[in-house]
Amino acid sequence: MAGNGEIQWCFSQVKGTLDDDVTEADIISCVEFNHDGDLLATGDKGGRVVIFQRDPISKNCIPRRGEYNVYSTFQSHEPEFDYLKSLEIEEKINKIRWLKRKNQAHFLLSTNDKTIKLWKVSERDKRVEGYNTKEENGQLRDPSYVTALRVPVIKPMELMVEASPRRIFANAHTYHINSISVNSDQETYLSADDLRINLWHLEITDQSFNIVDIKPTNMEELTEVITAAEFHPVECNLFVYSSSKGTIRLCDMRAAALCDRHSKLFEEPEDPTNRSFFSEIISSISDVKLSNSGRYMISRDYLSVKVWDLHMETKPIESYPVHEYLRSKLCSLYENDCIFDKFECCWNGSDSAIMTGSYNNFFRMFDRTTKRDATLEASRDIAKPKTILKPRKVCTGGKRKKDEISVDCLDFNKKILHTAWHPTENIIAVAATNNLFLFQDKF
Repeated sequence: MAGNGEIQWCFSQVKGTLDDDVTEADIISCVEFNHDGDLLATGDKGGRVVIFQRDPISKNCIPRRGEYNVYSTFQSHEPEFDYLKSLEIEEKINKIRWLKRKNQAHFLLSTNDKTIKLWKVSERDKRVEGYNTKEENGQLRDPSYVTALRVPVIKPMELMVEASPRRIFANAHTYHINSISVNSDQETYLSADDLRINLWHLEITDQSFNIVDIKPTNMEELTEVITAAEFHPVECNLFVYSSSKGTIRLCDMRAAALCDRHSKLFEEPEDPTNRSFFSEIISSISDVKLSNSGRYMISRDYLSVKVWDLHMETKPIESYPVHEYLRSKLCSLYENDCIFDKFECCWNGSDSAIMTGSYNNFFRMFDRTTKRDATLEASRDIAKPKTILKPRKVCTGGKRKKDEISVDCLDFNKKILHTAWHPTENIIAVAATNNLFLFQDKF
């Protein structure tokens, strides 16, 4: 998106190891900014959560810069084993969601396939010395040796950032959790797996309410699964969930305790001319995100991003092709399982632009106002601060121009599945395998 008053993106930072040193556990599996954008959390396949904090100098200097430093790292989930089903439960972090800040501490939810945890992240820069009943090393003192009463004093210490699990929400999902979403009331949240959606209260760990259940009595009659779910950002009674059949359902919890009957069904009629063996697979929605205003939502299927108006169910109001040049490659993408990749999508803070990922470490940006789009690349080759990202073009056939890359040369092992956009500024985070790239608008 360059020229004509549009944003020019430039490289800010890259966090991670060199591609040669990549291990499975280091692969980033989710990225999420908190509500003011000062913290950025990533989860990986090794069950770790790394939190980055906005550098205060870069935030307050003119022009502002989007630089982040490691704030806290902790092991959120460990590998487990389900002895009843003889199944390994991997530690991979599927989703992270921040709660709005209410005090000095920060709170976030993280989940693997089965267990959701509420983490408190707090700072400690003071310690108490001079206890009466215990020694400085923490050992209890014999009360008979206490001859004088001391008043404990608070002394400064080096800043420590502590992460502690405050709640563990377990044993509520038979299938793998794919989504968690905090309600606008900041008291409840939902968790969704392939066939059910549960509603939790943040203070209650031993019970949840099942609000959607699409499991058929006979599993042989199963035709679709839930792929993503999210609460409305303003109305605490509304939520949406998408399915592998390419539909999105909006449900109202005021209508019934069990929301098996939706209030609205968003579905685009299939174009008969594009009908093929792969139609059902590529129409499966991998992600759905409601806009910050709550009026619109975006859905990502394999080849496109669609914008829906919540007031109109019949068809999307906008549709953006992400990598249409792959339509002719669907057969080979099916053979190497890439056709089942789950790409996420996100809004910018003002709902005027959309971002989503593609292959070859490319990511796509769409400006809803100007209808312009750009293909950019997250690459260590441009890992110098202030380097402006050059738009990339993919050549589908015929003569290839100098700056173009042939569709046959794309690396399908390098994929951008997870992206995040700062809630108020043009700073974006892009996860490329084990590296987290940060880009910002040109200052």
